[in-house]
Parts: sequence; C-alpha cells; structure tokens
Amino acid sequence: MKAYLFPGQGAQFSGMGKDLYEKSSLARELFEKANAQLGFRITNIMFQGSEDELMQTKVTQPAIFLHSVILARVMGEEFKPDMVAGHSLGEFSALVASKVLTFEDGLKLVYARAMAMQKACEMNPSTMAAILGLDDAIVEKVCHSITNEIVVPANYNSPGQIVISGSIDGIALACEKLKEAGAKRALPLKVGGAFHSPLMEPARIELAEAISSTRFARGICPIYQNVTGQPVTDPEIIKSNLIKQLTSPVRWRQTIENMLADGAKLFIEVGPGTVLQGLVKKINKDAVTMSALWEN
Repeated sequence: MKAYLFPGQGAQFSGMGKDLYEKSSLARELFEKANAQLGFRITNIMFQGSEDELMQTKVTQPAIFLHSVILARVMGEEFKPDMVAGHSLGEFSALVASKVLTFEDGLKLVYARAMAMQKACEMNPSTMAAILGLDDAIVEKVCHSITNEIVVPANYNSPGQIVISGSIDGIALACEKLKEAGAKRALPLKVGGAFHSPLMEPARIELAEAISSTRFARGICPIYQNVTGQPVTDPEIIKSNLIKQLTSPVRWRQTIENMLADGAKLFIEVGPGTVLQGLVKKINKDAVTMSALWEN
C-alpha cells in the first residue's frame, strides 16, 4: 500500500516549483491560477526570491502548498494513494491531493491560515524549540511543571525528537530544564511564533469560520490527521480535526506508526525537501521511502 506524505513549513527553498512550471503545461496553468487568486505573483518569489522573501508568512505556506498539490496533480495516473497525511500545513495539501478539497478552496484556506497565524504571532511574541534525546513523557512532565508561562509539546516527530512551543521566556526556561533532565540538545527554532499551542487560539477562531463555510467532500482515500494520528474519511470529522489543528500537537510519530500498522509499504513524499522521509526512517528504520516522481 502507498502512503503519500506532504511537508509543512520549513521545506521551502528558492527555485521551488520552477522545473514544474517550465516543463508542464498543467503545472503552469495551476500556478497562474494561484497567482490570480492570491493577487500577487507568488511564482516570482518561489522561483527566484531570497530566503527572507520566502519566509514571509503570506508566501511560505501557500508556496509549499502549491509545490505539493501541483506536483501531485502533474503525476496524474501515477498518483494513486491508499492513504495520505501531511505535517501541519501539509495536511491541507493532503486534503486537496485526495480530493477532499478543491484546489481553489485549499489555497483559500491556506492563505487564510497564514494570515491568521501571522496576526496571532504579532499579538503574542512566542517561539518553538526542538528537543532531542528524551522520552516523550519526560518532555511532557517538564512542560507541565512550568506553570507561570505557556509551554507545550507541539510536534511528536519521531522517537527522541519533540518540538515544544510557547512564550519566549517559557521556551528558554523549558530548554534549561530539559538539558538538566538529559536532553542531548535543545535547539531554538527560527519560527515566527508558537505554532500548535494555546497561543494560536486567535488564529484558530479566525480559521474555524473559513473552514466551517467551505465544502469538504469524501476523499479518494483515508487521511491520517495530525490531531489524532488516526485515519478519517468523514468530511465533518475532517473539518472538526482541522479546526483543532492550530492549537493541538502534531502527532506525526503516531501517524506513521498507524499507517504502518494499517499496511503502508511505501512512503512517498510529495513536495519540497525530504524531511518527512527522514522522520519516517527514524520511526521505523525498515520503512521504504522515496520522493514523488513525474515525467513531463
């Protein structure tokens, strides 16, 4: 069984999608449709923008989304998923690729998500950090012990790798405590805010309205959602989980373990980078992974 995985924020790079645009008329049509819908030429930034330009919130999320969903669309008959999942932002790409959302509605929601998250970040300056070399339970215990600041586990990425999210002072304090508890490393991340934490509540409320008013169809296969790591096909449950996603942890390790238990034999990453393939290998060293391929 084939499991298709879609990357999240951080996978962007200058030149992303350029090859698709130049060699596929379908890709070119979809990129131009996105330029028109967004009201600016995101392709110019994707193909030749600087690192700083690509890190603008209004660019990063739709850029990764577009690269992923257009690649899946260009693959045509080769794209035959038995199951799909996406890491954070990538969940929206997975929903479009599996035909739960239309291309236009997916882009609309991703852009709304990006702008809502940017506003939430400006309201409450906050950050995230990667914690390496500790069991989940220890990281959770340390986070829960900090009561005067907001600090929570945000991404359960793989065994011994959790990302925590919260206030700037809270993350600094948690990193100290986690190093004392035996963490190999506690690395502050270059992000705009505390994603997948209670500090994203204003963004969740704003995005909930947009999600609730969008039509979700029954897709071509189950999607394993971040909030639970479980497969879902019911459009209303998918909506509910997607609304919870911004303030809930990404259960990526559980997602991959459940996909494996349900018969996944090959994990194919669709979009920029190979980060998710690396995480899959850390979760199960025997798992077979590859990047999505297409022929023009």
